[in-house]
Amino acid sequence: MTEHALLLLPDFVLIVLGFLICRQTPLDRPLWDAVERLVYYLLFPALLFGAIVRHPLQPATALPLAASAWIITGTGIALAYALRRWPGVDPSLHASGAQVAFRFNSYVALAAVERVAGAPGLASLALVIAIVVPVCNIAAVWPLARHGGQHYGRELAKNPLILATGSGLVFNLLGLQLPDLVTTTLTRIGGAALPLGLMAVGAGLRLGALRDGPQLATGLLLTRHAVLPLVALACAFGLGLPPVQQTVIVLFSALPTAASSYVLAVRMGGHGPYVAGLVTLSTLLGMLSLPLALVALGALR
Repeated sequence: MTEHALLLLPDFVLIVLGFLICRQTPLDRPLWDAVERLVYYLLFPALLFGAIVRHPLQPATALPLAASAWIITGTGIALAYALRRWPGVDPSLHASGAQVAFRFNSYVALAAVERVAGAPGLASLALVIAIVVPVCNIAAVWPLARHGGQHYGRELAKNPLILATGSGLVFNLLGLQLPDLVTTTLTRIGGAALPLGLMAVGAGLRLGALRDGPQLATGLLLTRHAVLPLVALACAFGLGLPPVQQTVIVLFSALPTAASSYVLAVRMGGHGPYVAGLVTLSTLLGMLSLPLALVALGALR
């Protein structure tokens, strides 16, 4: 437990650093709003695209991993949508917050997998990201677009994460290769995404608005940090994943939710403060769920 927590500690230190810089220095909220947009629209799409095209997909070994990722994500989506039927759940809060149950923080994922599973783990995670991020974003946009009366297809077509992962996956499947100059440029752009993304998560931490819907928040966070890791453990052994893929899929299931959930909710007219509170608490819970999930995996092996 302590070993895994120490491996992830540098990433959470960056989150705390972002929190302190935003609140204790002149580099306050307006600056971090711009940083979030930079990461969301440029740095992170470049990182995703580069990671996907650099690692050729091998369908024979990738299918069980892909199936596990889809099962975990599908479970999260189904449970999140089902929470809308809970008595007393506010439709606006649900439309904004449902995404928290199944989206994941890719900044933390990439940094953690690199430390825990090395280059083979990154290749497996790149596949998971390629096949899951479009599904997660489609499922996140749908309730917000429906509740706000927005055009669903237009929102999907403009989403930078869907564009980056979709184009990267097509590029990979066609067997194309990028020139060295482009690869180096993408690597350097993407390299800025992780530290800035983690610090932006810290800058956006806040809890106060969760009092608007505590029952919904409980259901969403239990799904994200308790149910999905259990599903991942079942998939890891039930589908016979090799050790590296077991580590990746279990780590993936226990991640804190995506920091960009807040950006998406605000951009589509949702309840931003409530989502910010969910992201904050999920980030804190992730400090426990990640090490615990990895310890559980080690105990079951």
